[in-house]
Amino acid sequence: MSAATPTVKAVLEDTPYLVSFTDDLGHAWCADEPAELGGGNAGPTPERLVLSSLGACTAITLQMVAARRQLPLTGIEVVLQLTPGGKPEAGNDIVRRIALHGELNEEQRAQLLKAANACPMHKLLTGEIRIDTALTG
Repeated sequence: MSAATPTVKAVLEDTPYLVSFTDDLGHAWCADEPAELGGGNAGPTPERLVLSSLGACTAITLQMVAARRQLPLTGIEVVLQLTPGGKPEAGNDIVRRIALHGELNEEQRAQLLKAANACPMHKLLTGEIRIDTALTG
């Protein structure tokens, strides 16, 4: 497998709800459920992993854009929440708040907001997603 096709393998461990992940680039991480739901709280929940993907992509994209345009961006903080107002009738809501640090003017801030809304994970999460599922083995 190549880096061109992101691939992740998830394996349910012997501990209830603990899932170990590995990817095609050799990274390893885990997910779990909190203790009050029967898990061991050994890692973030699946919802938090999705939010972290968007947060990471947002911060990385903004850093890349700022470097390419030589903007005086000195730091980025992204806070994400899933349906903070409760589950809507349809779909889901992600609230993303981005703090930009540095001596940026309003035009530069607007450029970075536009870039945040164009980051690859933003596009993935707001676009059509098809999941082809099959049982193996």
